[in-house]
Amino acid sequence: MSATPISRRVDRIKPSPSTTAAQRVRELKAEGHQILDLTVGEPDFDTPEHIKRAAIEAIHRGETKYTPVNGTPELREAISAKLAQRHGAHYSHAQIAVGGGAKQVIFLALMATVDTGDEVIIPAPYWVSYPDMVLANDGTPVVVDCGEDDGFKLTAPQLEAAITPRTRWVVLNAPSNPTGAAYNAAELRALADVLLAHPHVRVLTDEIYDEIWYGTGRAPTLVGVEPGLRDRVLVTNGVSKTYAMTGWRIGYGAGAADLIAAINKLQSQISSCPSSVSQAAAVAALTGEQDFIAGMVATYRGRRDELVRALEGVPGISCTTPQGGFYLFANCTGLLGRRTPQGAELGTDEELARYLLETQQVAVIHGAAYGSPGYFRISFATSNAVLAEAAARIARACAELS
Repeated sequence: MSATPISRRVDRIKPSPSTTAAQRVRELKAEGHQILDLTVGEPDFDTPEHIKRAAIEAIHRGETKYTPVNGTPELREAISAKLAQRHGAHYSHAQIAVGGGAKQVIFLALMATVDTGDEVIIPAPYWVSYPDMVLANDGTPVVVDCGEDDGFKLTAPQLEAAITPRTRWVVLNAPSNPTGAAYNAAELRALADVLLAHPHVRVLTDEIYDEIWYGTGRAPTLVGVEPGLRDRVLVTNGVSKTYAMTGWRIGYGAGAADLIAAINKLQSQISSCPSSVSQAAAVAALTGEQDFIAGMVATYRGRRDELVRALEGVPGISCTTPQGGFYLFANCTGLLGRRTPQGAELGTDEELARYLLETQQVAVIHGAAYGSPGYFRISFATSNAVLAEAAARIARACAELS
């Protein structure tokens, strides 16, 4: 027995499946295996030069000290300006929290508001960390299965049925990881009407993929559709995906001042403040040249379309075309129950993912990790050549099943 017992909150949660999958790929590559890695949840583009220059200039200016807990005034001003453009709502500096990635801001928001037995509604498929973040903070995840027939989106009747007196939050991630699903204005209007009838429920909107959007105009937002919910919505976002800055670790949240104050109080005891140099880079990202985003999104769209075409031709696999993000959530139920050339039955999507890795060196993440068995997730944040070869290998592996 360990001399230092591990807390129950740690025992309640599991390691992030996406992080675990990425680490396994790194290990296999280190052993000399030629793996086609479709697990990575980060852009394959480099951080734009003007953002890197801003960081270097900040270092030369000596901006390497502590900053305010909730970020530099310059960064909060840049975030406020983006939010005004995106949501049509003004957020003061006291209504903005800056953290080491959007992931940290979400975790701190739950830590600040969830007590034992409190419930958080999480639509599935979900980003892998939501349920475990709730569990780590003594809450109860209430997972609502949102099927492919509904576009992998939470409906108003489902939301109404899931709300109880113990509900503290509902999580809305759009465009979604892993499905790329996004809500239109009418769908958000229907959800807003339910929420207006339940004033004790807050909404956490995870909008980290908001600029990687394949529709026309901007993706609608809950605050934009119903400004009356503004003080009950925590908008979370960051620079990781849009600006190819995953390693810079800057995210932010905007919401009611009392909630933001609680998040900042926790941050003051956890990390004091985000990286000063990364904050200077984030200011340049949010206020500088934006034209490169359209080119990046066009590249992702082309990859998406080619990948969907390739996999739709594989018997046993079907795809719903994602509306945003850089993931494809492929339906593989037509392959389950079939046997490998070695006679092993593929009973689950996890076994299928393992089969693809072991026989074709293609790494994907199984759908059960996202709360939706019978699927697997592919990241198309990689080159066309890798995606074409991976699709060919997946097709070959499926053809060998009996």
